Amino acid sequence: MIVVTGATGRLGGAVVEQLLERVPADAIGVSVRDPAKAAGLAGRGVRVRHGDFDDAGSLTHAFEGAEQVLLVSAATTGEAAVQQHRTAIGAAATAGVRRIVYTSHMGVNPASPFAPMPDHAATEAMLEESGLAFTALRNGFYASSGLMLLGRALETGEVAAPADGPVSWTDHDDLAEAAAIVLTEGGVDGPTPPLTGTEALDLADIATIAADVTGRPIRRTVVPDAEYRATLVGHGVPEPAADLLVDLFTTSRQGEFAAVDPALERLLGRPPRTIRDVVGRGAGAHDPSR
Repeated sequence: MIVVTGATGRLGGAVVEQLLERVPADAIGVSVRDPAKAAGLAGRGVRVRHGDFDDAGSLTHAFEGAEQVLLVSAATTGEAAVQQHRTAIGAAATAGVRRIVYTSHMGVNPASPFAPMPDHAATEAMLEESGLAFTALRNGFYASSGLMLLGRALETGEVAAPADGPVSWTDHDDLAEAAAIVLTEGGVDGPTPPLTGTEALDLADIATIAADVTGRPIRRTVVPDAEYRATLVGHGVPEPAADLLVDLFTTSRQGEFAAVDPALERLLGRPPRTIRDVVGRGAGAHDPSR
């Protein structure tokens, strides 16, 4: 059995859908905080069990009978995230899981100023020390985040943000498909190469693509980090979230998300989706004229 954590989230849910195309439903289990939200999966024959990263016992039960667990990284950062991952790895060992497949990141770096990256580095180290077989999927930065950074630019005609650097934006669905391939076909041990799109683009590039796709002019302007943070907080963004976004720009300026690698294309057996594909899809969904 393959058990997927976070299966009601965007990435975990997409992985489950990919698995359902490859293996029987009764060979798939999900570990979710709220089983009611996974009732649709239960109705399709997927085993649904409660599992909480803060409750080792619940995870051991959720992982029962699994040969592999897809550990989707925690939605928090810092020591809380590392502790949750530690709990999940321990529960997997207790449940007799053979392999953990972990959703890491291409920018994994214990010294990174972007908070999730040291967490991924610490988790990869724990996996190395666990004695379990593991695969760390070093996923590229979600292309949907690039679209999010555009904000209301399609309406206002301007995207104002700190100076940034190129990022290898990567589609959620491509990463989900890659995870399902690794879970069902194996052959990938330890950390993968960066699983990225085919090019690294900065926010000005995304704005140009969005303008081209929608026919609406978008101007990219650069504002100081402190001004950007103050604007976010002024619009109700919690300070920790505002800090995280500013750190994203800081880290991209250092080139930590700029690597481009063919590993994802090799796994998929086709070119990965481009930022133009994702921007086009998202721009249509957010088109204010509709």
